[in-house]
Amino acid sequence: MSVDLEMEEILKLFFEESFEGLDTMESSLLTLGDGTDREMINTIFRAAHSIKGGAGTFGLMEISEFTHSVETLLDEMRNGARGVTSDALQALLQSVDVIREMMQSAQAKQPIVMTGANELGCELARILAKKAPPAVTAAPCGVAPGVALASAAPPAPPAPSAAAPCPVQPTMRGNALPGMPLSGPLAGWRIEFAPDVSLFKTCNDPMRIFDELANLGPLEIMANVDQIPNLSDMDPTQCFLSWTLRLRGAIEHARVAEVFDWVDASSKIAYEPIYASGLPAAPAADGPIADLPPAAVPRSSAAADLHPVTPNAAKSGGESGSLRVATEKVDALINLVGELVITQSMLGRFAEKYEPTDIESLRRSLAQLTRNTRELQESVMQIRMLPIGFSFNRFPRLVHDLSRKLGKKVELKLSGENTELDKTVLEKISDPLVHLVRNALDHGLESPEQRLAAGKSETGTLELNAFHEGGNIVIEVKDDGAGLNKDRILAKARERGLVDPDAQLSDENIYNLIFLAGFSTAEAVSDVSGRGVGMDVVRRNISDLGGHVQIFSARGQGSTMRIRLPLTLAILEGQVLRVGKEIYVASLVSIIETVQSTRESLSCVAGRTELFKHRDDYLPIIRLHDLFGIEPDSRDIADGLLVVLEADGRRVAMLVDELLAQQQVVIKSLETNFKQVPGLAGATIHGDGTVALILDVPGLVRTFLERQSTHMGRAA
Repeated sequence: MSVDLEMEEILKLFFEESFEGLDTMESSLLTLGDGTDREMINTIFRAAHSIKGGAGTFGLMEISEFTHSVETLLDEMRNGARGVTSDALQALLQSVDVIREMMQSAQAKQPIVMTGANELGCELARILAKKAPPAVTAAPCGVAPGVALASAAPPAPPAPSAAAPCPVQPTMRGNALPGMPLSGPLAGWRIEFAPDVSLFKTCNDPMRIFDELANLGPLEIMANVDQIPNLSDMDPTQCFLSWTLRLRGAIEHARVAEVFDWVDASSKIAYEPIYASGLPAAPAADGPIADLPPAAVPRSSAAADLHPVTPNAAKSGGESGSLRVATEKVDALINLVGELVITQSMLGRFAEKYEPTDIESLRRSLAQLTRNTRELQESVMQIRMLPIGFSFNRFPRLVHDLSRKLGKKVELKLSGENTELDKTVLEKISDPLVHLVRNALDHGLESPEQRLAAGKSETGTLELNAFHEGGNIVIEVKDDGAGLNKDRILAKARERGLVDPDAQLSDENIYNLIFLAGFSTAEAVSDVSGRGVGMDVVRRNISDLGGHVQIFSARGQGSTMRIRLPLTLAILEGQVLRVGKEIYVASLVSIIETVQSTRESLSCVAGRTELFKHRDDYLPIIRLHDLFGIEPDSRDIADGLLVVLEADGRRVAMLVDELLAQQQVVIKSLETNFKQVPGLAGATIHGDGTVALILDVPGLVRTFLERQSTHMGRAA
C-alpha cells in the first residue's frame, strides 16, 4: 500500500471515530441535563480532546482551534471551577453541530465555512468570561477522584502528616509506581517518551505534543539519538528518536497524561513526579528507555474510551459505505463456510467415481448442501442487520431542540432499540421518521397550558417503538396529544377540492388525506410546518421501501403512526407471475388479493380507462403487457387474472395470465448495466437459470396513473 493510500485510510478512520465522538458528546450532553455527573463530563471532555488533537494532527486547524474553546469550557466543568448551567449546555450542543458540519466539509474535501463557528466562538468566550460559581468547594482531603478545587491552577498536594493522612497521590502511567514516597509539594514532572517507530505513519507530530505540554508550564526537551541508524539504513517514514521531558509546575497528572492521548498505545511513556525538594520520587534512568511495559492507563482516544458504537450514519456523515460487524456474526459465517467446504468435498468424490448404490449418499449430501446454503444466506444477511437504535439515537436531540422552539414540554420514550433491520432500510427510513416525529411535536402534542386545561400532565409523551412481526419490522410513533381532528381535515380537503363535497369517507380514508401532496391543516406557515411538504414524502419513501403506513387516532387521547417494513431489501417475499412468455415477481406486501374478473364487473370511462368493480370501489386496470410491450396469452380481461395491488394509498388491478409459485427471491440490481426502467425494481435468477424481472409496484402504479392522466388531458 502506498503512503497516500495509507494516509487516506488513516484519515477515513479519524473521521469515523470523530463522528462517533460527536454522537457520544451529544447523547451525553442531553443526558447530563443540569446535573454534575463527573464521569459523564469526563466522557464528553475526552471525546472533544481526541477530536481536537486529531484535527490538529491532520492540519484541520479550524476544527482544532474551535474545539479548543469547547474543551476549555468542559475542563472547567470537570474540574469543578464552573457549574453545569443550561446556557453552557445549549452552547455545547450547538458546538457539536458546528464541529459536525466542519468535519463533513473536511471529509468532502471542501472549504470549511467558519461563519457558525465564529458566532458560536463569541458565545463560548462570553460564557467563559462570566464568573461562574464553582460546582465543588470541598477541602483537599475531601476531594473526590477527578474533582479539583475551584481555583485557576490545580492545587498542590499537601505534605503527609498525622493530621492530614490523605495526601493526593498522583496517578501513574507506564513504569511510574503509585507507591513512591512524596518528598514535598509537587513541582513538575519528568517524562520519558519513546514512541513507536510508526509514529509518523499515523500522522502524529511530536512537536504538537510538546507544544501542548508547553501550554501547561515551562518545558525542557532533551532528545535521545542513540537509536538513529546509519543514513544508508534510515527509513524517513519511521521515528528513531526518544525524548526526556521536564515539565515545571504543580500540574495534575491527568492533565499531563491527556496530552499523550492521541499517541498509539505501543509507545512507551513513563512519568516521575518532581517535588519542591528537587528530587524525583524515585531515581530516573539515564539514557534511552529500556523495555518499558505498555501504558497502565488506557488511551483516551475515540476508539478506546467511547461507549459501543451507536451513531446515526445519516446524521454523522451520510450513508455509510462500511459496516461494523459483531465478532460472533463473523465467527458464525466462518463456521458455515467450513461446513460448506466439507459438503463440497463429499459431493466432489461423486464426480470422480459414481456407483448406483451411492444414490442415497448423494441425496444426503445434496440435502446437507441445501441446509448449508440456506444457513449461509441467513448468516450473510445477518451481517447487514443493524439495531434500529442507530436511527433512534438522533431523536433525543431533535426533540430537545424542537420542544424548546415550540415552548412545549416533552418526554421522549424509546423502546425496541435493539430490533434489527437491514442497513439500507435503516438509512432510508431515517428521514420519514424525522418527519413523523416533527409532525407529532408540532401538530399532535399540545402546549403545557392546553394540556393542563384538558386535565392532562403539562409534559407530553412521545414514544418510538420497534418490534418484529410476521417477518417484517413495525415502527410506531405514538403521542398522547390532541389526536387528529377529522372534521377539520375533511373540511380542508373539501376546501381544496381534494374531496367531493358530498363524499362519505371512513375514518381511515379521512386520516389518509394528510398524506396528499400540499395538504396541511397548520394555521400559519413556520420553519417547522405549514407548507404541506413532508407527509406525502413520508408515504412515498415508505412505499419505495416496500412498506406502508397506517394511522390510528382518538380525539383528545393521541395518535399512532405505524410503519410496516420488510426486514431487508436484498431478499423479497414474492409472488411469481406470468404474462405471455415473460416471468415477473411482485412483492407479497403489495398484493391485496387475486380475483377472476367477469364481464359484468368491468366498465370503461371516457372510452379509454378500464375499471374493475371491486366490492364498493372501482379500480383502474393495468394491462402489464401494454405497459411493457409484450404479447399476452389473451387480451380479453375475462380470460386472465386480476391482481389487486396497493401502493401510495391507492389500489389498482393488474392483469396477468397466470399465477405461479410464492417464494423468496434475491434481488439483483439492473442499474449497473441498464438504464432505470419505470416499474422495475431489479431482477432475480430462478433455480433453473431463467431470469425474472421484479416489479416496483409503487413505481408501476405511478407510471400507469401518469400515463392515464396524460391521455385524458389530450382527449380533453
